[in-house]
Amino acid sequence: MSTKGLFSLVVLLVGLIVASNTVYIVTEYQRAVVLQFGRLVQADVPPGLHFKIPFAEKVRKFDGRILTADMATESFFTVENKRLMVDSYIKWQVKDVETYYKATGGEEMIAENRLAQRVADGLRNQFGRRTLHDVVSGKRDELMSEITASINQDAVKSLGIEVKDIRVKRIDFPAEASQSVFARMAADREKEAREYRSQGKEQAEVISADADKQVAVLEANAYRDAERIRGEGDARAAAIFAEAYNKDPEFYSFVRSLNAYRQSFSGKEDLMVVDPKSDFFRYLKDPQGKN
Repeated sequence: MSTKGLFSLVVLLVGLIVASNTVYIVTEYQRAVVLQFGRLVQADVPPGLHFKIPFAEKVRKFDGRILTADMATESFFTVENKRLMVDSYIKWQVKDVETYYKATGGEEMIAENRLAQRVADGLRNQFGRRTLHDVVSGKRDELMSEITASINQDAVKSLGIEVKDIRVKRIDFPAEASQSVFARMAADREKEAREYRSQGKEQAEVISADADKQVAVLEANAYRDAERIRGEGDARAAAIFAEAYNKDPEFYSFVRSLNAYRQSFSGKEDLMVVDPKSDFFRYLKDPQGKN
């Protein structure tokens, strides 16, 4: 290769290097600052194609999207002095690029560590003012809203970070306290079960007593009605017998005697001592019953 060609190649390479150090692109989901010999000269560069002084200026880009930082599990105490292991996370986003760069050097890890420290202190204060029931279920949303607003105000001012949300993923008792807690919970559930069984037994006795009362009332009413109907039937039968007797007293006496004979001599071993001259044999001696 000739000297001229080599020179042209060197010039081309130098031009490419200079061009690559002159032009830069900031995407819509990025935030950027421009440094000149390490000094911040332009903050929050807008998205698009930009130019800088090669070698003298340097561009630092940061993720401008909402980021998630998982916090390490921390130990907090409630107002009843109950120790809890809390696992939480933070949703955050760069808001003030200049403040963010000056406070963290543009390092996500540094930003998350400082933010996590502030959130841990805030959670510790909030948990220390609330009961176990409040932090577990009762007022958790209120607690998270308060701490988010409080941490966000400080984070924007000191770190250039906007805290979008802080959430508790899980709350556990320490391992050494779990067994005693579970035993106490089991005892509480057993106590509730005994109370429910006692209430159920009491209600069963009330229902059974009411059912027995209703049965007794129904049986008494049925017996009353049966006796009334039986009495009416007996009265009706007596009336019929009386009416029949009045129509033909002699025939009625004859039928009654035949029935008496049938019942008296129905068994082969029956023995009856009766005076032959008694009225019992009146119709056997004379069909007319006169003798």
